[in-house]
Amino acid sequence: MNYLPMEKYTKAWIFRHKDLPISTEDLEEIKPLSEKRAEQIWSEHISRGCSHPEHFSGDDWVGQDKNWVDKDYWQSAWDSSKEALPPLLEEFLGNWDDNVTVYFCYQSDHILETKWGIFRHHWKNFLFFDNGPILLGRKRREVVQFFDNGSYRIGQRP
Repeated sequence: MNYLPMEKYTKAWIFRHKDLPISTEDLEEIKPLSEKRAEQIWSEHISRGCSHPEHFSGDDWVGQDKNWVDKDYWQSAWDSSKEALPPLLEEFLGNWDDNVTVYFCYQSDHILETKWGIFRHHWKNFLFFDNGPILLGRKRREVVQFFDNGSYRIGQRP
């Protein structure tokens, strides 16, 4: 089984927050990965030797400055009443179709799968946990990492 039912996802409250409601239809498109599937995605696309964003080393592509091209801040956009992504992020991923599969990777055993259109619309919910998660798209090189100081960086995975 690749997915957990949302009812069994221990952090499902982030998608039921009263200030950031998500429709039932959109919620069905947010799929927590099983631990085994999450670890497979993490190992293939992020790191084989590190299980959490706080522990990346220079051996991991994420830990190498050459893979990151710019940085900006997401916190003020998150605090606003508008749902729009921060402008640099929107521009960087603006050519992605709404149906591109994306993974929001909190750590090796905690990854959510959804579509770009769903993520873009509900990105604030995903960032209730902001200690280094990585957004990547299936068959896409563009990548974004978010930090708990309200910043994010954009780059290309090798």
